[in-house]
Parts: sequence; structure tokens; C-alpha cells
Amino acid sequence: MKSLLAAVIVVWLLIGGLAAAQRGYFSGKKSNCAALSTTALTIVSGPLNYFGVNPKVSCKQVQKNLPQPSS
Repeated sequence: MKSLLAAVIVVWLLIGGLAAAQRGYFSGKKSNCAALSTTALTIVSGPLNYFGVNPKVSCKQVQKNLPQPSS
């Protein structure tokens, strides 16, 4: 049972990697928070990418809410 689950997870991630490659996320043009997070989320979402899921991450909103260091 564990080996079947492991095989399913590996295939799931390979399909997600294929989707990320087809979208050009491994081209290396952008390497910022949003690009890396979107690539990782695409890989994790696996086959769902082929059913219309197109995850995108924006790190700008997160950075606005972070506390600023005191001066």
C-alpha cells in the first residue's frame, strides 16, 4: 500500500513538473518570490493543471503587511 501511494505521489509531481515546463516556468528569466512560488504551486497541483487550475502567487500583498524594523 505504501509503495502504491509513493508511486501515485511521484507521478502526480511529475505531471505537475510537466505542466510547469510547458508554461515556461523553468526558463530562469524571473527568480523572485512570486515566480518561485507559482512554479512550486503548479508542481504541487499536479494533474489539476490540465483541468483548468492555473495557480498564481503574488508576494507584493504579503510584503505590505510585514512589520517594518525600527530605526
